[in-house]
Amino acid sequence: MLLEREREELAAAGRRLAASGLVIGTSGNLSVRVDDLVAVTPTGGVISELTAEMMTVLDLEGGIVEGELAPTSEVPMHLAVYRATGTGAITHTHAVTSTALACTLDEIPVVHYAMLSLGGTVRVAPYATYGTDELAAHVVAALDGRQAALLRNHGSLAIGGTVEKAVANLELTEWVAELYTRCLALGSPHLLDEKAQEAVILQALAGDYGTTRKL
Repeated sequence: MLLEREREELAAAGRRLAASGLVIGTSGNLSVRVDDLVAVTPTGGVISELTAEMMTVLDLEGGIVEGELAPTSEVPMHLAVYRATGTGAITHTHAVTSTALACTLDEIPVVHYAMLSLGGTVRVAPYATYGTDELAAHVVAALDGRQAALLRNHGSLAIGGTVEKAVANLELTEWVAELYTRCLALGSPHLLDEKAQEAVILQALAGDYGTTRKL
């Protein structure tokens, strides 16, 4: 079976996202790229119940290389993101809070320094019908310099060098969305300006923030 390990990782990621409430039923799709091949979740598949054998392997033009199930309808978006970013994995769901903000706002501003690992402000891609090249182009633009984006009246998407990192970035995006929603309910959030953001980046680089290290 081609990309067996990566297909297992997608199945595990689906279970993780479902367990955390970020995906319900069939509402989402995941993929991972290895060289010129991409493994994707099938269309209509219940994300929490997918197995490695249910994943479909495509080439970068969308041609079926291996698999028995039709791939997700969002193949154009996944392939466009891979071509534009060179990332290793993509996670897309309809998580409630980030989707709510995608229906309401144009972006999530930098309200917490953890957002800097996503590239800063999380942009909202303009609405377009799912599965279209138009939506794919909007998402690629929203991801410029970013690891995550929201899709207007649709959901959220995150990328990463590995499936695990893409999942973590999607989880962080939903956490940020929830945080910002609560801030708005309390009043006018204080945002981090460029000087504060730069200081965080320099501090993180100096101390390898987010990684374990020996004493």
